[in-house]
Amino acid sequence: MKSRAFTLIELLVVISIIALLMAILMPSLQLARDQAKRVHCTSNTKQLVLGWLMYKDEYDGRLVPGHTLTQTVNGKQQIQWVVGVEGTWRQQIESIKQGLLYKYVGENYKIYRCPADTRKETAAVPIAFRTFSIVGGANGENWGDYTKCTLYTEIFNPSEKYVFVEECDTRGGNLGSWQMEPNAKTWTDPVSMWHNKRTTLGFADGHAELHEWHDQYFIDWNLIAMYNPGSFTFDKAVASGELTDITYMAKGFPQKRK
Repeated sequence: MKSRAFTLIELLVVISIIALLMAILMPSLQLARDQAKRVHCTSNTKQLVLGWLMYKDEYDGRLVPGHTLTQTVNGKQQIQWVVGVEGTWRQQIESIKQGLLYKYVGENYKIYRCPADTRKETAAVPIAFRTFSIVGGANGENWGDYTKCTLYTEIFNPSEKYVFVEECDTRGGNLGSWQMEPNAKTWTDPVSMWHNKRTTLGFADGHAELHEWHDQYFIDWNLIAMYNPGSFTFDKAVASGELTDITYMAKGFPQKRK
């Protein structure tokens, strides 16, 4: 029997069908990948906040120091949850390992970085390996119009107070703590939105969740920090009258009650 070959028209039809199927399936595959990264990021954040809680349990309710620079407290050197942020990614990873929180999170440096964080290490411009920062009000850097909490009992309504934020510091590393002025309701530091206008937050009761942003001015401001940091300015914080996002973050910012 003679074998019959495909005609050119038949081949073109098959190729067209394959292309059509790919066009239909690719968005679904991308959505599945994005969803997997969101789940992974939320899991990482939960591990960080559970380690944060384990630290306070071991130290009689005292919160882990949330700065990034070693401080002198009562004449003694105080190591922070991470030790410094400068240098290559290998050096930054080593600084994570030297921090106070590392042993409480299973000694896994990878959970300090969001799997959807697209930033790459470069020799010319320093880029932060670590995605997450502790907020100033959770025993972080002294700054702003609030009094920070140093004890867990000072955090009112812990299920509503976030202590970890995905940050995108444009200075080349997530320096200090993530900051805003919760009482004046003004922004200071940008956040990362690696999940389609969403940011992962870790809360003081041990849960983590993706928060969706709504105010377009705020979204645009943060996208500049993420993708065009050279043109980002801190003094261009939201002044458009959009209050949905800043009201939410001001309410959830941990601070000591007067």
